[in-house]
Amino acid sequence: MGAGEHAELIKRVAPGEDASRDAETAALAASEFERELRVGIGLAREAGAEALKFYGGPLRIEHKTPNDDPVTQADHAANDVILAGLWREFPDDGILSEETIDTARRLSRARVWVIDPIDGTNGFIAGNGDFAVQIGLAVEGEAAVGVVYLPAADVLYWAAPRAGAWVLRPDGEPERLRVSDEIDPRRMRLAASRSHRSPRMDAVVRAFGFREEVRRGSVGVKVGLICERQSDLYLHLSPRTKQWDTCAPEAILREAGGRLTDLWGRPYRYNTETVANRNGVVASNGASHPLVTDTLAPLLTGFGRTQV
Repeated sequence: MGAGEHAELIKRVAPGEDASRDAETAALAASEFERELRVGIGLAREAGAEALKFYGGPLRIEHKTPNDDPVTQADHAANDVILAGLWREFPDDGILSEETIDTARRLSRARVWVIDPIDGTNGFIAGNGDFAVQIGLAVEGEAAVGVVYLPAADVLYWAAPRAGAWVLRPDGEPERLRVSDEIDPRRMRLAASRSHRSPRMDAVVRAFGFREEVRRGSVGVKVGLICERQSDLYLHLSPRTKQWDTCAPEAILREAGGRLTDLWGRPYRYNTETVANRNGVVASNGASHPLVTDTLAPLLTGFGRTQV
């Protein structure tokens, strides 16, 4: 499928000519990454449709190593769709995908697509809807373009510089995203991992005094909640996330006014030799970010954590 067909797919999925649609179309056209966005959106929807063919059915579950998250035939099928499209449309770009053997080729490229064909495979296996197709484009090490698609809910997030961040829901018009400005932890809602909970995370929650939490799977799903003002903050204390978990969500969160850094407030760089986010993740509404990292600092020292 070519770029023109991707554009047609977008029109068929969300028709309409009202002010919201016009604003979204203008935002796409205003971005230097219009073609990348249209291709990425089309591929995310295609990959999501491919993954849903396996959803709720018998799954072949594998683990690359005992410590790795599971992978199924749906991950591989979605990955094949995305890679074929990107190789066809952008043959000179590099690619880093969770489900493809990594090579040094990408390190010599200024533009690298960073892909998680199904972020939240545990949610896919459990059938709870908490999984997302994530396609990001890093340019000179920074997350530039982000597409996150939730196939079970048919919700699409996308963003690029000068285009803003947008969400498309199945029964509504495109909506521009803007994070909250809440900075009081007692009024902030924390987006927490559904399956990765530790005593240290409980200690962090107590120290901040958070009163509300929403537990969901997938980094993309949780960052989407921040962009939609349904949450204000997401913390991931462990070093287990990878660049494909955060690249597309970071691009969307930044354009919505938020920030994503490591636990010490240091920005991440993409397309590096090591792809692990070894210093954890703070994704916030931006306004609360300094307070969050300052409050975390003594807690991390107490946990014996140091920057890598």
